[in-house]
Amino acid sequence: MLDRMDPDAEPRGPDHVIAPGSTIGIFGGGQLGRMLGVAARGLGYRLAVLDPDPDAPAFPISERVFVGRYDEVEPAVAFAAESDVITFELEHVSAAVAEIVSEWRPVRPGVTALRVTQDRLAERRWLSSVHARTARWKPVTDEQDLPEAVAAIGYPCRVKTAFGGYDGRGQLVLRGREELDGRRSEVSALLASHTGGLLVEEELDVVAELSVVSVRDLRGSLRSFPVALNRHDRGILVETVAPAPIPGETTAAAQQLAERLCAQLEVVGTLTIEMFLLADGSLAVNELAPRVHNSGHYTLDACRTSQFEQHLRAICGLPLGSTEVNGHAVMLNVLGTGPERPARLVGLEGALADPLVRATIYDKRRVFERRKMGHITVVADSEHEARSRANRALQQLHWAEEA
Repeated sequence: MLDRMDPDAEPRGPDHVIAPGSTIGIFGGGQLGRMLGVAARGLGYRLAVLDPDPDAPAFPISERVFVGRYDEVEPAVAFAAESDVITFELEHVSAAVAEIVSEWRPVRPGVTALRVTQDRLAERRWLSSVHARTARWKPVTDEQDLPEAVAAIGYPCRVKTAFGGYDGRGQLVLRGREELDGRRSEVSALLASHTGGLLVEEELDVVAELSVVSVRDLRGSLRSFPVALNRHDRGILVETVAPAPIPGETTAAAQQLAERLCAQLEVVGTLTIEMFLLADGSLAVNELAPRVHNSGHYTLDACRTSQFEQHLRAICGLPLGSTEVNGHAVMLNVLGTGPERPARLVGLEGALADPLVRATIYDKRRVFERRKMGHITVVADSEHEARSRANRALQQLHWAEEA
């Protein structure tokens, strides 16, 4: 068993640096963990990764791999023993497990940030406590609570699971009383398959979906990347444009809001704030993610420091880098198609025939409909040029059965 960490023995101030050659532990070996790992390699760090999938994309680039669920203590403790600092690429890590390993190794952005953001009800309550605007919402613990909650919020409204669910999963929209009556079985299924209950939330008059990736270091210094404009299709992010084509005062307000929340949650590392720009010009917070984020992928090619390197700098006690953007960036997700199967990507040579196209492919072994398999980014002199080139490149790509 590891020796417990003496709080007085681990310097947490501005002079504490986890030096290159140390091992960064990552809960989660998906594409975000893989890209974090690639950035860590560039800075000279070693990697330990824990993931339930034995074919996790981050495993091939890691010295130590641990296969286990995110709620299992034993593999998490073994994983912590090989790590000097621990971070996570997703919010579905058990907060109780993260709390346990934090007794031996620093866990960043922090266990509190994990607890707040993995539970939508806790997140809404915390946002209310710090006076950040959200859509109006009501909790639902069982089916009997639903009609009262819907009546209080009104139509249209959205039903969401408190825990789990991403890319539009675990949600349904009710547009009238007939849908409430006709979709009770779907609500029952959500309650049965997800612990923690549900919430009913009003549908806002949204002009645009925005996000800000902010990073806070051990000294409390904050840097934000340019505000991104995001477009979703059935809950899945398909396009990010940065800097967002919005008024300067809206950009400033969005970054100020993001940095305030990052500081108030005492994050060490990355906090991504998804928000809505409303018809009256105001902003409402949609979700928080204490990690690098899909909408920040453009930073790999458009910014002096990527979100991945910036996160690592923060959690290792290094100075934060510049977030300056070098043009207009458009990032498009490369999604899977068809039934689940082994498949190979075809057409990359055509996509890369355009010298401005950059592609990042995630090395996932199986493809299925709408699975995130990679992304392409174009940085150009105008948003129009970047989008046109990115879309032409995306049209070159498709999936073929493996021989």
